[in-house]
Amino acid sequence: MSGHSKWSKVKHQKAGTDAAKGAAFTKASRAITIAVKEGGGIIDPDKNFRLRLALGKARSVNMPNDTIDRAIAKAAGEGAASLESAVYEAIGPGGSALIIEAATDNRQRTVSEIKNALDRYGGRLASPGAVMYQFRRVDYIHFRPTFEIHLDEHAHQALTKLLEQLDSLEDVQEIYTNVA
Repeated sequence: MSGHSKWSKVKHQKAGTDAAKGAAFTKASRAITIAVKEGGGIIDPDKNFRLRLALGKARSVNMPNDTIDRAIAKAAGEGAASLESAVYEAIGPGGSALIIEAATDNRQRTVSEIKNALDRYGGRLASPGAVMYQFRRVDYIHFRPTFEIHLDEHAHQALTKLLEQLDSLEDVQEIYTNVA
């Protein structure tokens, strides 16, 4: 039975799953860091909605609580690596317009990686404003109502002005709103 080691097989399988978990944990940790920074340093999930969403995503990938706590502490501390969000505009294959949002601690490296990826697939980085005018940022809300809402005329008019589009698909409601 030479060459048939159970540990060897387990080791290779474990390496693959550990790499996938590590990538998911890193992504979740960066999302937590950005949520704390964009939330003004507030580390209470009840007062920082973005942090609450980031924590939900971290828990969905089974990130341990001590790792979550370390990510929050690192983001709240002064010595934390400064992650910042960046927006790039690009022209993709076939002339398609792309807006790329990235979180980075090194803008030069990020720009270089984006340029390489675009070059590989026939795209190019565009100058600021070359693509952005073609897009409009909207919020999207998708829910299943569990009760019936009765609004008076003034509330209905105010809500109609806020909402851009309201679609009803059977028992699911979809709302698109303008972002100021």
